[in-house]
Amino acid sequence: MDRRTTLQWMLAAAAALSVDVSAGATPARKKGGKPKGYGTDPLLTKRYTSGELWPLTFDAAQNRSAQALCGLIIPADDQSPSAAQLQVHRFIDEWISAPYPNQAKDKPLILEGLAWLDAESAKRFGGKRFDQLDVAQQSQIADDICWTESARPEFATAARFFKRFRDLTAGGFYTTPDGMKDVGFVGNIPSVTFDGPPLKVLQIVGVA
Repeated sequence: MDRRTTLQWMLAAAAALSVDVSAGATPARKKGGKPKGYGTDPLLTKRYTSGELWPLTFDAAQNRSAQALCGLIIPADDQSPSAAQLQVHRFIDEWISAPYPNQAKDKPLILEGLAWLDAESAKRFGGKRFDQLDVAQQSQIADDICWTESARPEFATAARFFKRFRDLTAGGFYTTPDGMKDVGFVGNIPSVTFDGPPLKVLQIVGVA
């Protein structure tokens, strides 16, 4: 997967997550009140090498843990590959590495959460990293942090991490061609006729 692909992916997923990632976003301010800009927009028709626009963040251990968690959140089925197979963790790395405020605020939450995952895995399962656990063991940990509303107080921060990581995983996954196919999205396919929404859909929203 090249850098151009992940950049386009990030922009598409940002739209799905309703977050502004354009270079026109309000820039941070330096001392003295002068705005600190982001530079020019990337050319989405150009292939960038890793680190050419901004350096990525994940190290090897973080990549492993992030990929494993992506696969746990959206596993493979008979409709599509898993989020791990689609390398959604690379999208998340691109996301938290971007120089925009809305992405930057996710960075410490994601990094601290991945560190917590490995530490919790080691504590529960004999020193193993999260990516070394089987799905049942990974699920034991995820079950304790999968809902912020019901997580025990000692898991509150980890639950906030999981919630955001799950949102980013879904945003990345469902803006890939495989993810869009999985939900039956056909918005980018030209159609000669338009028959309108199915009757069942109209009934669900109360207009039929």
